[in-house]
Amino acid sequence: MSERQPDIGLTAEQALFVPAARRLAERFALAWLQRPPASGFFLCLGAAGLELHQAGGRAPGAVRVEFSGGAMGHRLRFGGGRGQPLARAVGLKPGYNPSVWDATAGLGRDGFVLASLGCRVTLCERSPVLAALLADGLQRAALDPELTDWVDERLRLVAGDARSELAKLNAAQRPDVIYLDPMYPPGKSSVRVKKEMLALQQIIGTDEDACGLLESALACARRRVVIKRPKRAAALDGPKPAASVASKKTRYDLYVTV
Repeated sequence: MSERQPDIGLTAEQALFVPAARRLAERFALAWLQRPPASGFFLCLGAAGLELHQAGGRAPGAVRVEFSGGAMGHRLRFGGGRGQPLARAVGLKPGYNPSVWDATAGLGRDGFVLASLGCRVTLCERSPVLAALLADGLQRAALDPELTDWVDERLRLVAGDARSELAKLNAAQRPDVIYLDPMYPPGKSSVRVKKEMLALQQIIGTDEDACGLLESALACARRRVVIKRPKRAAALDGPKPAASVASKKTRYDLYVTV
């Protein structure tokens, strides 16, 4: 991981949310803030859930993990189901839902889509800030009547470095598929960056150890490793992918391990 911003603390929007906010801060070893800072990023728990804010009058809007509505809700309904490139890359077939480790979970969107299609997904995230946002998003999703039947059953969160966490798995715990979506520096064509990506780039940097993570994933996955790449980007250094599945802007490189 490249150089990132200083540690980010957590506060509460109102006194009502202080107990839950303190529990989150303790769970993910985040500093407790009595009030929002004058500058920089901070987490705040309020009526809308846990949000990542940047202090300052011209700061972009808050970032929140939201699985039950908005763009994510639209993707779940109209994203192409089991025929979409992500599902085909992971290997979903009639009657077969592979177990998946999303080893670079980020905001959890791809992992959540795979869970919605029937996969049991482990979301692994090493950034305490993102892990806290994910935990809050999953908790709220489990309360949604349209999602509650499967969220707790198919999704679990692991807060830690994927290479270390994968090394702890015994033979029975190894997933069928390991999915990687490393954070990369913006390309030359990235004139406008979404607020979520801009914030993530500033607080966690880029995944400069992606090649090492690929090596660990290849040693652990039962069937395949899938790496999400910009469509025109080169494959990661190391073994050549056995195949690729492309969409309009994205390519999924497949590495077979069986």
